[in-house]
Amino acid sequence: MTHNKMRTALGMATAALAAVTLVAAPQAIAKTKKAAKANHTEHMMADSRAEALEAQVNQLTNAVQALQSELSRVKGQTNRTSQDSQKIQELEDWVATTKAKPVVEKKTHDNVIFFRGGFAGNDVKRNDLLTGNQFAGNVLGGGRSGSDGWYIGAGFDFGLTDDVWGLVEDTEVDAELQFEYKNFGDRSFDNGAVSQALQAGAATNNNPACTLINLAAAGGTGGSGLTGGAGTANCDNVNVSQFTLTAAPKIKFLKGSKFRPWIIPFGLGLHVISPPSNGVTVLNPGAVFATGAEYNIWKAFKIGADFRYNLTGRSVDGVNTDGLTAGGYLGIGF
Repeated sequence: MTHNKMRTALGMATAALAAVTLVAAPQAIAKTKKAAKANHTEHMMADSRAEALEAQVNQLTNAVQALQSELSRVKGQTNRTSQDSQKIQELEDWVATTKAKPVVEKKTHDNVIFFRGGFAGNDVKRNDLLTGNQFAGNVLGGGRSGSDGWYIGAGFDFGLTDDVWGLVEDTEVDAELQFEYKNFGDRSFDNGAVSQALQAGAATNNNPACTLINLAAAGGTGGSGLTGGAGTANCDNVNVSQFTLTAAPKIKFLKGSKFRPWIIPFGLGLHVISPPSNGVTVLNPGAVFATGAEYNIWKAFKIGADFRYNLTGRSVDGVNTDGLTAGGYLGIGF
């Protein structure tokens, strides 16, 4: 091939390449622009998806938080229900256990029956028509009746409260009711001559009441026929005695202990005297005060000692019933 043909061919090839380039360049630019646009769209879509995903995450987070709150609330209710169920179960177990326990007998006895005895003394000796110097200037002999003697009695304590109605612990209050018989001996009349003069018969020692009653029963004329009649021969003395009935509150200390002191701050007493007073009166009311202590020796058996003073504040037609008792007692709880 010649040099010109080669130049011509090269020129044609260059022209063809230039034509191809001119044709392909716009398409490449268009593709590039299209690719860039697609890439931008893809970025925008990615951003949108990211925003949507973030919104979904936020919604999911809020839902989880709400679920946690609800779960906490339900759990709290469940715990309370469980605690209530546990308390109910404990109460049912306690009731069942209490029912199953046997009844235990009381070890202490609040009520006591007691029997008393000891020394009795009146503040003043009796000195009235039937017991002293008041009959005709004591022409029948002897002096006043004695003021010292002995007593026997019985009674019971009834328990009212173990703690003074909630005011004082281990301090019991009982209601006591008791009676006692007091004997102050015999008053003897030993002037047989006066008795004989009254009866106009054989010499006998008769007290004034016996003499006068027998005289009245025989028509009041006297005479030897009265001697020994209607028991005049056995009517030379009179027994001086007194019956007392008291009711009082008794305060016992140291409940549950074997040794228990007690007091009666105030009580009511009724005294019946024998023989009657000059006014034929036999009843005199008054107050009673007492103190003592008892000891539980074995099971329900107790021994004790007491001191009591009876105060009436008045005499019964000249007969004074004020006096004291001091002695011991045996008690049985029930």
